[in-house]
Amino acid sequence: MQVMRTDGILGAGKRDGRRSAINTARSKQKWLSRKEKWLVVLGVVLHAVYMLSIFDIYFKTPIVHGMDPVPPRIGAPAKRLVLLVADGLRADKFYEPDSEGGYRAPFLRNIIRKKGRWGVSHARPPTESRPGHVAIIAGFYEDPSAVTKGWKANPVEFDSVFNQSRHTFSYGSPDIVPIFCGALPHSTWNSYPHEFEDFATDASFLDEWSFDQFQNLLNSSNKDPKLKQLLEQDKLVVFLHLLGCDSNGHAHKPFSSIYLNNVKVVDKIAEKVYNLVQDYFKDNQTAYIFTADHGMSDKGSHGDGHPTNTDTPLVAWGAGVGNPLPISRSDHHENTARFIDDHLHDTETPSEWGLSGMTRLDVNQADIAPLMSTLLGLPCPVNSVGNLPLQYMNLNKAEEVEAVLANTKQILNQFLRKSQLKQSTSLYIKPFKPLASYSSLLREIEQLISLKEYETAMKLSEQLRSLALQGLHYFQTYDWLMLMTVITLGYVGWMIYVILHVLQSYTSLPANIFSKEQVPNPRSTVKIHLLGGLLMGVACTLLLVEKSPPLYHAYVVMTMFLWTQIFSEYQFLKAFCRYFCGRVNDYYLKLIATGVFSMIILELLVKSFTDRKLYTWCFLTTGISVPFYLYRSLPMRSGVPFFVWLTCWFLSVFTLMPPQIPENTLLVVAGAVIIITIGIVLQYVESHAKDNRYWVSLVAQDSKKLKFPLLFHLQILLVGLASLMVWLSTTHRTEKQELLVLHQLVNWSIAGFSMILPLFSATGLLSRLTSIFLGVAPPFLLLSIGYEAVFYGALSLALIAWILAENAYLHISKFRSSAPVKSMEDDNRCLELSDMRIPLTFMVFFNIAFFGTGNFASIASFEISSVYRFITIFSPFLMAALLIFKLLIPFILVICVFSAITKLVQVPLLGCYFLVILCSDVMTIHFFFLVQNKGSWMEIGNSISHFGIMSAQVVFVLMLFAVTNVFTKDIQVRSAQQFSRKKM
Repeated sequence: MQVMRTDGILGAGKRDGRRSAINTARSKQKWLSRKEKWLVVLGVVLHAVYMLSIFDIYFKTPIVHGMDPVPPRIGAPAKRLVLLVADGLRADKFYEPDSEGGYRAPFLRNIIRKKGRWGVSHARPPTESRPGHVAIIAGFYEDPSAVTKGWKANPVEFDSVFNQSRHTFSYGSPDIVPIFCGALPHSTWNSYPHEFEDFATDASFLDEWSFDQFQNLLNSSNKDPKLKQLLEQDKLVVFLHLLGCDSNGHAHKPFSSIYLNNVKVVDKIAEKVYNLVQDYFKDNQTAYIFTADHGMSDKGSHGDGHPTNTDTPLVAWGAGVGNPLPISRSDHHENTARFIDDHLHDTETPSEWGLSGMTRLDVNQADIAPLMSTLLGLPCPVNSVGNLPLQYMNLNKAEEVEAVLANTKQILNQFLRKSQLKQSTSLYIKPFKPLASYSSLLREIEQLISLKEYETAMKLSEQLRSLALQGLHYFQTYDWLMLMTVITLGYVGWMIYVILHVLQSYTSLPANIFSKEQVPNPRSTVKIHLLGGLLMGVACTLLLVEKSPPLYHAYVVMTMFLWTQIFSEYQFLKAFCRYFCGRVNDYYLKLIATGVFSMIILELLVKSFTDRKLYTWCFLTTGISVPFYLYRSLPMRSGVPFFVWLTCWFLSVFTLMPPQIPENTLLVVAGAVIIITIGIVLQYVESHAKDNRYWVSLVAQDSKKLKFPLLFHLQILLVGLASLMVWLSTTHRTEKQELLVLHQLVNWSIAGFSMILPLFSATGLLSRLTSIFLGVAPPFLLLSIGYEAVFYGALSLALIAWILAENAYLHISKFRSSAPVKSMEDDNRCLELSDMRIPLTFMVFFNIAFFGTGNFASIASFEISSVYRFITIFSPFLMAALLIFKLLIPFILVICVFSAITKLVQVPLLGCYFLVILCSDVMTIHFFFLVQNKGSWMEIGNSISHFGIMSAQVVFVLMLFAVTNVFTKDIQVRSAQQFSRKKM
């Protein structure tokens, strides 16, 4: 309702009418304020609850307990097994020749040619030490719920080959050995101190340490009858963890002579272990497995799914292992099946490996666990998902079928246990149909074995094993559809509710679609709320009966509550539908065009999280399209189109630069020069454009009333002083001189003092924004080490271009339109469809504020040397606070300009804020479906970070609005009418 102003003496009736209108407006404002506070609280709670949903969907442990072990019905081919794991050993560096034409592992190559079988073990990302060893020893891949432990430990207890053994002897790294033996009563183990893992030295001595421990064990048994008796028993495992290759690969890279020499050391240790065991036991009842947990990239890192990280050597020999297999023509056949790392079966062996005549037998890493179990005659680990690689074993047909059947039953038991657990907590369950008749299939296999039809029994066993693995995945993802549907409906409901709020509170729709006689019926809304509450109670009761986790209740209640609120507005929705159906076709086209354009921009922003270069194309395109529109539309000659083109193209350069900022003090000083130049130009425009109708909205009303007329000069001086301190501080550090306490005090003083000066500047839009720009520049310069200082100037120029473009659009719309603009009670006009450009532009600038100089998801991509000008003593919390403050400064600029533009075009700030949240949630839903639970820890972590950052934006943006409101609340914008009255 608009309050009309009347001059002259008012009658009593008019005074009462005006007072009544004012009271009505005030009460409406209070109601709107209360509703929006409630809406913000609801948004915060909703995003916090829904953010936790990814841990119930993507990061639920696949491990279950309560299954019985399944021992194979065959005799144990070996009494003991020696497992040698060379941490970080790449397959190619192990098999390929050295520079002199010889091979780095002569002993194991001799084994391959004369005594055993070989291949490549394919690891699944994350290719890290703990998940790799768990796959080898326990037979399953990384537990996604390990994210809750920071990837440092398996959060759920699991079974392993060591658990099933009679006794395990284990020596190696303190990060690996205790995982499997720390709580294992039937184990003897030892590990070296963490201090031994020194990257400055050749780490191959760690491998020698593990061998020496095992050698001392065997020597001690000659004096210890109990130990001697233990060693002579069956079902023993010896595990030697050889860390040298991993440490040397990290420190010196896998092409270094130290790493390559470590391969030779590992081969020598394998030879010494073999000779030691053979001499000690003299029974040829020992099986040997040599492999690695992961490889090593050319950069000296690991974790992702690159072949250099996933391909590891595998050599097996000894009791129960088959002899070498020469390649025959019948071995070559088309096989399109893939390994766990997505590499094809029957990959061609590189000719330089010199093993072209020997059959290569590749396996998945988790297949090694059932291989070791079967060699020892042990049950497979109950949590294993590995397939027994029969091609490595020396068994007859009957024994092969029995071994595979035991492996199949072990995996099938996991499926049955998961099915049982789900049935015990579900009122209705949709069974996994392919395994509905598993018992009859098992009986058929047993019958075929009794009839000695081993080939058919083998095919059925492998088929049943494959179905059991599919069934495990089925129950692992059983709740996904329900949870994802609930969460998606919740986000969609939230967005619809926000749209309804904006339409009802910040547009002219309510006045257009409701007649004066129409009054909402409160009884109808009460009925809807009662029905919604009843449905929520029913849903919670069902979840309670099914013993669902508490968060499941929260997801369902939150979603149902939102849709109850939406349906309670059914009168508005009905009226809106009638109004919408009565519009002309041009309106539909505009609405569709706005929606499509908005979705394209938001999808590009989603893609930009993984490809910063998209911003370059975005600003190159904007630098052409917007100036072209302005050039054709402005009714006068103007430099605005050229300025917009120049600033957009200048800003587009920075997302082509590396996110790791190289140190360059000259660029920081150049950035200061650019900042000072921008400030001087803006001051010139401020003082020479006051009589121009086009600039009237941007300049101060009366600069003579300034409390501090020299404020601008002081701010310019502080920017210059900050750049001088950058040069002095960097010079001291370069010359390895200690940074003086005086320098630190000056830097802190400049940063702190400059931040409060904008509060005393003129209240004109351009004056206040110039002061804010100069006020936050000194701390940003003092925290800069390279091109980010220039980026600050480029971002500021682009934001100025945004202001000028909006100002131009304001004049263009006034020039073209003669229709009156509908206003609200607070002198702001109602939001229109075209105003969607403001939150969309804000989203672009909001994201480039991070992407312009670094990685959005991780503070680790920013140099710690940024804080050296403020603090030199290591203080992680203060250093992190300074780095975060540096990241926030571009945000402060973007939000200050956003607030100023809402005043310039006279649209409600909170209405635009809700549109920003709407845009953020479109991106949030996309990131919700992009969360990964497979891949490297970095890939998984980044996917979680992206989703978390967008979910937190409802709070983050609001907090920044509250902070920047201190600077922007006093900004005043003059209208053309005020300008005309002043001229008169």
